Amino acid sequence: MAQTESKVAIVTGAGSGIGLETANLLVAAGYRVFGTSRKPDQNVGGITMLPCDLTSDASVASVVEAVISQLGRVDLLVNNAGFGISGGAEESSVKQAHALFDVNLFGVIRMTRAVLPSMRAGGGGRIVNISSAYGLVPAPFMALYAASKHALEGYSESLDHEVRTQGIRVVLVEPAYTRTAFDRNMVTPDAPLAVYDAARSGHERFLRDVMAVADDPATVARTVMTAATAAAPKTRYTAGKTARRVSLLRRFVPARAFDKSFRKQMRLPS
Repeated sequence: MAQTESKVAIVTGAGSGIGLETANLLVAAGYRVFGTSRKPDQNVGGITMLPCDLTSDASVASVVEAVISQLGRVDLLVNNAGFGISGGAEESSVKQAHALFDVNLFGVIRMTRAVLPSMRAGGGGRIVNISSAYGLVPAPFMALYAASKHALEGYSESLDHEVRTQGIRVVLVEPAYTRTAFDRNMVTPDAPLAVYDAARSGHERFLRDVMAVADDPATVARTVMTAATAAAPKTRYTAGKTARRVSLLRRFVPARAFDKSFRKQMRLPS
């Protein structure tokens, strides 16, 4: 089993957007970086891309085993891959909800369980989970995505308490709107209802508007680097001005006032 002086990182969803920007920063910082994607095209700029289906135990295990067999360990895992559904909570079947959770939550759990033994054997490691401002503030027509990120927040914080004595830290990064393909790749509900047509269309227009002025993925990647390398990491990091503002407002503004302001921003009737 080969050993390496460089730290070894795995970044899921590294084919584009936040994942790719993060992987590039890690390479520049001297990490040996393995990126995953369902169908990677090729290795890019020092990133070794590996095919991985996060909904498959066998696929996840195969990726982690390949990295460990080649380099002997995993020091950093960035769980970035995920997708969203834009529509009313009532408009998605349980099957569709399950598919989203299978990537956004259970994919994280699969990857985490696969790397923890190696980290423990090596005396430590860092897991950075990409959450969302929606993991802090649920939004209309994003109920299932928000639910998956709320679940991720609870899982991450609980796990962090459990593994600290093993030299492992679990950290959350919470971006807001980011200029990636996320909105274009949003899944539509599989059980649409006419009663939501107008409001759903309004929310889609809202997303298009905010994405035009959203944060660059490099902004989030820099926050991920801070979370990955801090000697004494915080439990969670907001990424970008919007996420920081939302976090502060959620904590300090009275609930009724926050609700009224939030509905106005989301272009919903008061």
